[in-house]
Amino acid sequence: MSDDDRPAHLIRLGLSATEATTYLAMLDTGPTTVAALARRLGRTPADAEHTLARLIHLGLATSHGPDRAGIAPIEPSIGLGRLASARTEELQQAHLVAMDAYRTYRRQVHPQATDDLVEVVTGPQIVERILQVEDAATSEVLRFDAPPWHTGGTPNPTEIRNLERGVSYRIVYSKSAVENSDYYACNIRPCIAAGEQARVLQSLPVKLGVFDQRLAIVSLAFGDTDVNDSMLLVRPSSLLRALTGLFETSWRSAYPLHFGERVPPALRPIQRRILELLGSGVTDETIAELLGISRRTLSRQLEQLNRAADATTRFQLALYAARKGWV
Repeated sequence: MSDDDRPAHLIRLGLSATEATTYLAMLDTGPTTVAALARRLGRTPADAEHTLARLIHLGLATSHGPDRAGIAPIEPSIGLGRLASARTEELQQAHLVAMDAYRTYRRQVHPQATDDLVEVVTGPQIVERILQVEDAATSEVLRFDAPPWHTGGTPNPTEIRNLERGVSYRIVYSKSAVENSDYYACNIRPCIAAGEQARVLQSLPVKLGVFDQRLAIVSLAFGDTDVNDSMLLVRPSSLLRALTGLFETSWRSAYPLHFGERVPPALRPIQRRILELLGSGVTDETIAELLGISRRTLSRQLEQLNRAADATTRFQLALYAARKGWV
């Protein structure tokens, strides 16, 4: 950080421009007198005294000497901590005021009693709101993931960033999402590799995202519509609890898309990937496409896995892997 940036940072904490430059000048000169400091800053002694009184009040300076004409800076952690706390309180108050103003606006535009619980979002605002909500997640994201995708089925850098900063993700994918080789390669696999917990079901009742147990996004899945023109935002309510319960029930019955803690090290990487996909219900042709291998290579790998598990069908092999705690 350059010297030119320092006043701006102090101003953000609540100091005026004059107070910031005065405090920084004191740090450069060390203990001095009010008169000398006023000359250095090109101000009158009265102006300097007024500014110094404020800095003393904030705990950033102290006066000394018989006539209190001496002045010196104080180590800033306590004073700046007080300023930071004050700014935090102001931001919290501003947040409350903004939320109250928004509720008033919503009541005026749509006076229904349930207005604060469910909001309909349409058109180009959909993608913007999805990105805003996910970017603000702090602890947990639960999601039903199925086409069509509002964001176009592209990579999700927001999830990767959230996973890196400790936000947990539990995602239930539909079979149709896993079968989409482009989406599997650019979205599903990178997110699982970054720490996402993923499972799969044959189909999903709705497209759903629950963020920090405080907000849900709901829209229709592919079986109901092929047009993404609206979604619902659901705030804390019995409906939000019901949607969370629906996710948890589906999560318990879904098949894992990644390995557990007891996968044997003898399995080759390609065999691990095959086992990950077996429970998703996708066809052998789709598995080969997702893994970038030929059908013959897939058949050979499946034969080896079946011999190791003493299985004769894909179902038996997947069941064996589940019982062994591989997935």
